[in-house]
Amino acid sequence: MSNPDTVTFLVVEDDDLDYKVLTRTFKNLNIDNPIIRAYDGMDALEKLTGTNNQDKITKPYIILLDINMPRMNGLEFLQEIRNNEELSDSVVFILSTSNSDADVHTAYQNHISGYILKTDPADGFMEAISMIGAFWRIVKLPR
Repeated sequence: MSNPDTVTFLVVEDDDLDYKVLTRTFKNLNIDNPIIRAYDGMDALEKLTGTNNQDKITKPYIILLDINMPRMNGLEFLQEIRNNEELSDSVVFILSTSNSDADVHTAYQNHISGYILKTDPADGFMEAISMIGAFWRIVKLPR
């Protein structure tokens, strides 16, 4: 039985190396919250809704979302969850290599909590995960 106060991280990332660096960063920062990986937006939606034989992720959770992915990219996924009554209050941080003003603007229009550039994966992820860790300790997440 899971603790209802434990925050699960849903990492929506298609790049294996970025995912490994991210999970190593969690470990190095002694963050032992559950981490669930989705390979693209479609996979993430299935995990959040419990469709296609996926176990449904329950709240509270924080989504760490890449933008550039196959099938359904991060911005398309973001629009889908914002239009879904059950998922619309999801806490989402973008982790992307895209520095496009259009991507940043679109992401913030869809009520993300932060936009973090993947410039130097090792150091950048360390800073980003530290900030996100502080966020979930301070902010009351929706259930």
